[in-house]
Amino acid sequence: MSSARSNPAGQPYRGVFPVAPTIFDERGALDLDGQRRCIDFMIDAGSHGICILANFSEQFVLTDAERETVMHAVLEHVAGRVPVIVTTSHFSSAVCAARSRQAEEAGAAMVMVMPPYHGATFRVDEKSIFEFFQVVAEAIRIPVMIQDAPVAGTPLSVALLARLAKEFANISYFKIEVPMAASKLRSLIEAGGSAIQGPWDGEEAITLMADLDAGATGAMTGGGYPDGIRQIIDPYFAGRRDEAKAAYARWLPLINYENRQCGLRAAKVLMHEGGIIRSDCVRHPLQPLPPVFRSGLIELARDLDALALRWGR
Repeated sequence: MSSARSNPAGQPYRGVFPVAPTIFDERGALDLDGQRRCIDFMIDAGSHGICILANFSEQFVLTDAERETVMHAVLEHVAGRVPVIVTTSHFSSAVCAARSRQAEEAGAAMVMVMPPYHGATFRVDEKSIFEFFQVVAEAIRIPVMIQDAPVAGTPLSVALLARLAKEFANISYFKIEVPMAASKLRSLIEAGGSAIQGPWDGEEAITLMADLDAGATGAMTGGGYPDGIRQIIDPYFAGRRDEAKAAYARWLPLINYENRQCGLRAAKVLMHEGGIIRSDCVRHPLQPLPPVFRSGLIELARDLDALALRWGR
């Protein structure tokens, strides 16, 4: 069964959709057995869905062939248990569209795409950004999530995002992780109305409570502790805001530590510490997490009884 069939009623996807790290062995080669264990843990930890090949998956250190290998391995292993979002970002409209078609054919529930950019100076204007997303949207039937993130350095106005949502039915999800994310989410929901099916939070959930209050219906976080994010999301959606706020206060030190000290290395470190994966290797020129930050991360996670530290034991 493909992951695209995980939403048979056509209801909007919502909840916790963390980014899965790409698992390497100690030599830096793909570890597909470890990848499958990583995915199993993330599902058992309460992920409503999973995103792969994103920036926190080290997508920028993978060859095209490795991207395809990881995508097929994950989609086949998930086998419809949860929806899988495949990141297909590329500067070229044609290449991004082709990657997106390939993801759809393999069973992806959605694709996530950043606006076209390359380095610090290669950008395109708003007209070209609109046309880029038009090419991608018209190439596939599954939803497109636009990732609005500082790493692109590309301003995406609320007016542009709302226009894309209104003109293309499958451009309906938006991961907002720029400064003042809650304000932008609120404005986007107001401008786009019912065309905005998925206003989502990002950036490791560091602004999650404000974003939920602004109307966010999904959270795309790191993959190390979906169980902790569920403790915030679940009561909030059930109308128990005070309980959600208390959970957010408990988990915020770990969220902040991941965001400010560890970045994409955090999920791998926690999974390795808990015996889920054999190696927390990141690909050079990325460097391993320094021991002082590694111990600080694990200490915070242990205080919270994060599932990652005991799932593989």
